[in-house]
Order: sequence, then C-alpha cells, then structure tokens
Amino acid sequence: MSCLQIPGERLSVASRLPFPEKPYMGYRLRGRPSNGADSVVEFPFFMDTAREIERFCHLIYEKQFVAAQDGNISARLHDGTIMCTPTRCNKGFAKADDMIVIDMKGNKLRGERKPSSEIAMHLLIYEIRPDIKAVVHAHPACATAYAAAGIPLNKALISEVVLSLGCVPLTQYGTPGTPELTDALKPYIPNYDALLLANHGVVTYGTDLEDAFNRMDTVEHFAKISVFTRILGQERLLTSEDVEKLWVQRQKYYGLDSLDIKPKDPMCPITDGPSDTLSITRLELVDLIEKVVANLK
Repeated sequence: MSCLQIPGERLSVASRLPFPEKPYMGYRLRGRPSNGADSVVEFPFFMDTAREIERFCHLIYEKQFVAAQDGNISARLHDGTIMCTPTRCNKGFAKADDMIVIDMKGNKLRGERKPSSEIAMHLLIYEIRPDIKAVVHAHPACATAYAAAGIPLNKALISEVVLSLGCVPLTQYGTPGTPELTDALKPYIPNYDALLLANHGVVTYGTDLEDAFNRMDTVEHFAKISVFTRILGQERLLTSEDVEKLWVQRQKYYGLDSLDIKPKDPMCPITDGPSDTLSITRLELVDLIEKVVANLK
C-alpha cells in the first residue's frame, strides 16, 4: 500500500510520508472522505522495522540472553511512535506481525495484543534521550548474575568496553512494570548506554536496533570475562592514563562532543588507582586467617 486509500478517491501521499521504509499493511481509523460518506482510512505500518525487531528477538533468544517469555525490544519510528514486542511473547518464536505500535504515552495505535508490560522503561529512555532509536531489555545469565549479586560492571578491565560503553553501573531495584523501576533508572539514563537492573536483568539502548543489540552483547561478554578474572584471582585494571587515552579514541570512533566523551561519574570506570577492594586467592585468604588466629592465641 503506497497511498492513502478512500473508497471513491485516490489520494497519493507517498511524496509526503516522512518514512523511507516499505509499508506492508495498515492500522485502520474511521474517516470521512470529501463526499461525506463514511469510510476507512488506512495508515501505513512498516514491515522493515517489524522484521528487524523479529530478527533481533530471534538473536537474543539464540544467544540465550532470554528464556521463555523474558525480555522486550522496541524501536522509535520516524513519526515519533514506538514499535515494540507484545507482552507474553517468546522471543524465539516472535514474528513481525506480532509487533505493536504505541504513542509516547503508551496508547496502542496498532496491533492485536497488548504491548510489553515493561514498555514504560522504554518510553522513559526515549523521552530522556532523543538520540536513542532502539531499546533492548534482556536477562543474559552472567550479567544478570552480577545484577543479582549487587555488583556493577564498572571496572576498567577491557579497553574495548571502555571505548564502547565507558562502564555499566548498577541501578537500584524497582518492581518490573511499575514506576519503581523507571524511578530507579531515571538518574542513569542521560549518562550511560547500558544498565544493570538490580535483581532483574540488563537494558541497553542505541542509535538503531543493531547498536542496542551490540551493546547487550558487549555487556554479557564483559561479564563473562570479569567472572573469569575473579576465578583466576586477579584483576589487572587499566591505569587512569590508559583510560584518558581511550577517551580520546572514543571521541574519534563515535564522533562524540567533547562534553560527552567521559562518563559523568569519575569513579566509573574504576581504574588501578586507590581502591577499597582487594583481590586475593582462596589459599592466600586461608593463610591470612590462620596467621590472624595464631596471633590471637
């Protein structure tokens, strides 16, 4: 459907549509043509975005970032409306036809099912960050384990992570699908592109669906590396000087404004400067305890 169709009239609007994508079907609204007769006006719904959301739903399922009906994905359309996955949807079986279109207040404009119960989180991100065009929320195992343990992924361990994300802070817990969750996220959204949600999961966002997905992939990969360094008993962090150099590279790679290069929190990421944490092996800990006990005798 390339034009607005009204029985008895043909009014081409292709040249005026602000959407470069190819429409495949429409949501129907009652209208009245110039002759005064009742009719139905078809507004375009865009298959390209729906197919992309379907593709990334399958990807997060295949990579085991979600299980059963976990997670949700959304994208901002060119008219400012939001396309999202429906509630109670297994992402491994999601189809383009399942997608919902809502406005920025959460009102459903198109779709048979209800939007995701956590759509308020997505809408808050879009409201605060006009540069964001896609949001991915999932529960990847390692990163979610950090969130459940109350440990942020905020150490300068891997240069690529510093370049792409800066760091991944941990938000306070909020009940999913309630204002508690959005209130907990609000302070972090302006300054970070990936967040650990305490006792919940991970949310990432970006300039398009691939960007948001890649950030989710990076968070989980970083969480696995962080686990391995803890198992090995040593974390060798980048120095403050190393991180400063990475901020310069970050500006070149991502074309960021000088004010947006560094995270607003000077302790994120944590470098090899003074720290309140110390990594020791199990044997070293046992030896230390034995020495303390011996001195008490």
